[in-house]
Amino acid sequence: MDRIVDFSPKGWQVDCVLDIRGSVRLAAAWGIAAALLLLAAFPGRAADRGELVFGMSAPFTGANGELGIEFYRGFMAYIDFINVEGGVEGWKLRVTPANDGYNPGPCFCNTAEFIEGNVFALFSYVGTPNTAAVLPLLEKFESRDMFLLFPFTGAMPMRSPPYGKYVYNLRASYFDETRAMVDRFTDLGLTRISVFYQNDAYGRTGWDGVRRALRTHGLEMASEAAYQRGASFSEDFGEQARLILDGDPDVIVCIGTYASQGAFVRDARNAGFDGLIAGVSFADSDKMLDLLDTEERRTGCNYTRNLFNTQVVPCYERTDLPGAALYRKLMDRYKGLPMTPGDGYSRRRFSYVSFEGFLNGMLLVEVVRRMADDPRRERIPEVMASIRGYDLGIGVKANFGNGRHQGLDRVYFTTAEDGHFAPVRDWERWRK
Repeated sequence: MDRIVDFSPKGWQVDCVLDIRGSVRLAAAWGIAAALLLLAAFPGRAADRGELVFGMSAPFTGANGELGIEFYRGFMAYIDFINVEGGVEGWKLRVTPANDGYNPGPCFCNTAEFIEGNVFALFSYVGTPNTAAVLPLLEKFESRDMFLLFPFTGAMPMRSPPYGKYVYNLRASYFDETRAMVDRFTDLGLTRISVFYQNDAYGRTGWDGVRRALRTHGLEMASEAAYQRGASFSEDFGEQARLILDGDPDVIVCIGTYASQGAFVRDARNAGFDGLIAGVSFADSDKMLDLLDTEERRTGCNYTRNLFNTQVVPCYERTDLPGAALYRKLMDRYKGLPMTPGDGYSRRRFSYVSFEGFLNGMLLVEVVRRMADDPRRERIPEVMASIRGYDLGIGVKANFGNGRHQGLDRVYFTTAEDGHFAPVRDWERWRK
């Protein structure tokens, strides 16, 4: 297994403060004396020729731990394959995973250690609230040309000033996803749309995306309710369900994680709502469906009817797509994990989350290939700008030219059927 840096033991409280000299002070509430990380100037060239090291901060434990684990497994399935074949024109790629538990404080500290350790770039961070917390750090150390490549978040802080210039995104944004949802639902006559959202940067971005999309149709939200980050599937969302149903919605859009969204679906169904409940890609629809299937078997209630989810990659069962076929082949070979998983985790053969990670790995390899003659961090913007019409084997091409910091815009519609989320084939069943 790869080494993991973990700043989030059970019961963590971490305070990371940048002082005026640019150092990072780490004060840990569990009694360890404050440590000082001095971020001294480092050259942009890789420290050891023959290997390029990237830093990843993500949740590998807690209520959202499967997101980080499966995302990591996706890109490592491809990177491991490339390394075994000799690397990228002789360069081996290594990703150092660090657990942040989906919390901003540990993510900030992990990032400080990555910068101090002179990683080549930050890569495949998972989650909005934690990733957004490190953006000021990238701005502060702009002279070191430290970029964040392909995070697993569709939030706007990673795509807009002042921090968007330090981040390159492969996936579509939450604005793209929520606009596509609202346009399709209103076309079906489903105009009363409510929102259940996580009360942080992630949830508010999705909430704002729905609000903006509705206003282009002259509409407002029918109702809304929020919850605090970190909720598990055992959480009682009966009160939030009541608030939402008071608005008599046609559709409920959820901006949450697999545990919280699954818990809300359960409680909304128990409260009598039989309409469409929709989620965005970050929810990890595969894991959410597992939780609801288990609850169905326990209670005998039907929780998985009329479930809808947007995705930012095509269905991984599309073996007619070369990228999906290669993903399935390499995922069956790869057995690695970023760390010893906690109770309740079981390795998932395929998922939308790991497929997105796999495409990240493919693109990272291409970035390194285009600078393999002289890999330096300051070359990353020029290399990214050169990626135009790059074929990932998924039917659409990635474009970063003309100042773009988001390579893909495509949104895919899926619905729960036969134990998995499959592409929507029949929209008329939801027409009002």
